[in-house]
Formats: sequence, structure tokens, C-alpha cells
Amino acid sequence: MNRPPLEVADIIRSAGEFFLEKSKRWITWQHRKVLLAILRCRTAVLGGHRDRCSDCGHVAISFNSCGNRHCPRCQGNARLRWLAARERELLPTRYVHAVFTLPRELAPVALQNKKVIFNLLFHASAETLLEVARDPRHLGAEIGFFSVLHSWNQKLEHHPHVHCVVPAGGLARSHTLGSLSTQVLSSWRCVGRSVPR
Repeated sequence: MNRPPLEVADIIRSAGEFFLEKSKRWITWQHRKVLLAILRCRTAVLGGHRDRCSDCGHVAISFNSCGNRHCPRCQGNARLRWLAARERELLPTRYVHAVFTLPRELAPVALQNKKVIFNLLFHASAETLLEVARDPRHLGAEIGFFSVLHSWNQKLEHHPHVHCVVPAGGLARSHTLGSLSTQVLSSWRCVGRSVPR
């Protein structure tokens, strides 16, 4: 696999100090630890080893990885394995992507109470999806789904939200599959009105 022209470590090297200075009000030592790990990953700082081709004898030096779970270099293969495993679980149907975002006013509270707030976000989104799906006016069926927490947006700003991948149908009380019509897909528009405020 070819090295991309720009990696997260390059961005940290270029703008890390400015980012830390600007974010010192909320950034924790855990955040700093992650940034440092990504910065050091696969550099001489972590040491290295020689790789030798058993066929031609070519020798190359490889630097050690940081192993941090947030490092895009280290977790690239793990991410691909996770995605492949999720693909094997998919049903042969269309899916709906639903996003539940923590209100902006509560985001600072989440920084200090991650476990509690993120747990509430997962439970509220799950209960909302199940309640709307069970309603005979929408789908009238039991559904399954999986949810993934994202705590940052693409600008690396604190923005807790949950992505939910939901099959566009479900199992009705009669143990038959619910309709996969556009009516099912449009029923998810009512979710926003169902979330408790």
C-alpha cells in the first residue's frame, strides 16, 4: 500500500502546537497522549527492526508502530476487518442512515461526563428508533440496527453524535417481514419529532 501524500501525523507536526494552545481550555492529558502517539508512530523515536525478504534477501528498516487505538496508521487494518465483519452481518435489503446529535448546549457537559452522556445518547437514539418502528402508523415491526458514536466532527470540533444503520424494514408481529416500500423509508422522517427534548 502506498503512503498517502499527507497523514494525520503531518498535520499534527504542522499545526499541533497551535491546536493545543487554542484548545487548552478543554483538552485533557489523554488527548495530548493520543496526539503524541500519532506523532511518534513509525518513527525512529519508537525504535525499529530490519525486515529481510526470504526470496531475494532485500533488507529494509521498518519503524515500530505506536499501537494507539486512535492512530489511523495502526488502526487502518483493524478498521477494514471491522467493516468486513459488519458487511457479513448485513441483510439483503436497503438500509437507512439516521444520525442523532447531542444538542450543542450539552456538548461541554459531555466532555466532563463522557460515560453518562454517551450512554444516554445511545439509549435515547435506540429507544426512539424502536418506538417509531413499532408504531403501526410507520412500520409496525421490530427492527435491528447498529450504532456508532462519533465525538468529533470533520473539523475536529467536539460534536457528539450517533450514527445508526437501520434496515429499511422489520419483523411484524405476524412474523412476516414488514414492507420495504418508500413508505418505510419516509417513516424515519418522523424520528426527529419523536426524540424527547
